[in-house]
Amino acid sequence: MAKKVIVKISELTKKYKISMRELSRLSDVRHAALSELANGKRENINFSHIVRIAEALEIQDIRDIIDMVEVDE
Repeated sequence: MAKKVIVKISELTKKYKISMRELSRLSDVRHAALSELANGKRENINFSHIVRIAEALEIQDIRDIIDMVEVDE
């Protein structure tokens, strides 16, 4: 099985009780980019986006933001 890195945007917005638009504003990451990450439509993940999300939400452990899952090829 192949593995894929996912960004847990939906989980973060629920956990922190904020909208994706608010996360976009706080992190200075475009709403469209967050939406693509949340829906798994983005193949490449910009590490600076992960850093900005972590800083905006004061997250210390990157595993709170990303995860690796197995996918069928």
